[in-house]
Amino acid sequence: MDNIEIANKKAIDRIQESIVHLIRIGKASKEIEILSKGKALLHSGPPVAYENMCSAMKNAIHGAIVYEKWANNISDAEVLASSGTIEYYSCNDYGAVGPMAGIVSPSMPVYVFKNTIYNNFSMVTVNEGLGKTLRFGANDESVIARLNWIEKIYAPIIKETLEIMGPLDVSAILAQGLQRGDEAHNRNKACTSIFIRKIAPYLVKTSFSKEDISNVLAFLDGNDHTFLNLSMGVSKATMDTIKGIPNCSLISCMCTNGYEFGMKVSALKDKWITFKSPYALGNYFPNFTSKDANPVMGDSYISEASGIGAFAMGCAPGIRQFIGISATEALEYSKKMYEITVAEHKRFLIPYLNYRGVPLGIDIRKVKETRVLPIINTGIAHKNPGVGQIGAGIVYPPIECFFEAVNEFNKSSESF
Repeated sequence: MDNIEIANKKAIDRIQESIVHLIRIGKASKEIEILSKGKALLHSGPPVAYENMCSAMKNAIHGAIVYEKWANNISDAEVLASSGTIEYYSCNDYGAVGPMAGIVSPSMPVYVFKNTIYNNFSMVTVNEGLGKTLRFGANDESVIARLNWIEKIYAPIIKETLEIMGPLDVSAILAQGLQRGDEAHNRNKACTSIFIRKIAPYLVKTSFSKEDISNVLAFLDGNDHTFLNLSMGVSKATMDTIKGIPNCSLISCMCTNGYEFGMKVSALKDKWITFKSPYALGNYFPNFTSKDANPVMGDSYISEASGIGAFAMGCAPGIRQFIGISATEALEYSKKMYEITVAEHKRFLIPYLNYRGVPLGIDIRKVKETRVLPIINTGIAHKNPGVGQIGAGIVYPPIECFFEAVNEFNKSSESF
């Protein structure tokens, strides 16, 4: 083996060995230190200045400002957001991930995960549901009211539930869900059901009213994407273990903020490789078209970096209803990804490929050589405020990122 192969094997071993538990839910300002200092917000994707943010992300920020009571209304929030008073940071640079706009504000509850093998942590917000939500750029009274309910009712009940039951092995739920028709990015029905089954016996033992407990269970059951944020937390706590391995050519992170697509390579540690954010090839809801779409955004693309999501679509023939592809196409997409990866996951398996492991470990050198781009599936936000999600589809990272990444990797390898 040469140095790169040895390094890549080390990274794959870390990914395969990782077991991630949900250990608590807590207030973001207490779990993420940067949010405890003045007025600060986290967002998805690589770092971006407010003036360069896409409209959906700006709209989400305005809603978060009203939610935090830093402003009384959206108009005042717009003024404050651009005043220079608020600091903006990338979730991924602070051990967190956020779907779509990915806004994390100090008062928001965040799930906290622990990689029990490597003792590192990750955080992610609670999934709000589909449609008109903050993460898709909606910010009206109904959106703020739901965020307040999540903070004041949902989070305390889940906090007490986890205190009663103890840490929950979310990696195991993820592995089971892939066997039951999920790919754990845009199809999470099975994983969500398993999660509810796991926590329900303990949730009903909490000290809260029957009405509040019932509302929490209804909220979880009514949102098939409940598990999306949990799977993102697993992927983040897993992929962070491969950051900074000398000579390792595997991607540790992919994400986008609607302005720039960004990725990190293991050997380059925390260096961002960026290029202009693309648009998705979409399956749009009735009355919407590509002309209504915002450029893609979100940290959930770390799913594909860890071998799930679109890489595992062969597990999820039912995803065709959401992103507009056939079951055969879903399987072919998974098979294609073996061309640009270096291993197969031992625990995350594709039943329709005779339980072959999902493609694992995106090698930037293989992408540049083959011109086969990693496939990602994604939700699509409307470019205007107040609308929210308008569809879902397929997106590919810009090839330019891989050209630059290989150049930077070659420079770093020479110095090791």
